[in-house]
Amino acid sequence: MLRRIYMQMFFLQAYHMDVKAAKKAILDGFRKTDESLLEESASGGWLDGATAVCVWVLGQRVFIANIGDAKAVLARSSTEDGDSSVKAIVLTREHKAIYPPERARIQKAGGVVSSNGRLQGRIEVSRAFGDRQFKKVGVVATPDIHSFELTGREQFIILGCDGLWGVFGTSDAVEFVHKLLKEGLLVTAVARRLVREAVRERRCKDNCTALIIVFRPK
Repeated sequence: MLRRIYMQMFFLQAYHMDVKAAKKAILDGFRKTDESLLEESASGGWLDGATAVCVWVLGQRVFIANIGDAKAVLARSSTEDGDSSVKAIVLTREHKAIYPPERARIQKAGGVVSSNGRLQGRIEVSRAFGDRQFKKVGVVATPDIHSFELTGREQFIILGCDGLWGVFGTSDAVEFVHKLLKEGLLVTAVARRLVREAVRERRCKDNCTALIIVFRPK
């Protein structure tokens, strides 16, 4: 398993679940995914881990959940017609060992954040699926969960792993995708162009994964 290239997206429709129940379902899903990966890694003798960013659409409410350094960015226009310029809104918070809240949690668990900002001097992220050798020193798979109501001004969401955001600024990526969508390209083609731009033109040397969710007007 290649480490940290996995980014999961759940794009589901449901209409009879309240916010509290939805958040519990997300937490349970992350917990069970982590448990399954830990079991497989133990039986297979490997130590890999994976970050994740997920989207769940429940009627008119959108839930975003993430662990690690994968990121979700929303493009929202100033008007409902979608012809105006779009603004990039970051929907996730990165979990890195060097950040004070994560560092404090790691130290409480008995872990050490080295001078290079890495947990035990080895990994940069502080939350992930798997990574069983770091579970006892603070690595958890508990996601941050954020939600918002659709207003009709949301154009699309870009989900990307850290390799994409290492060479693309959030506003830059949103403008790149917005331009191609306005030209009439299919969203699958736009996602491929985004990754190709990151790898071939901007020389991304890391794992590079991107998914794009387009909100269609009713």
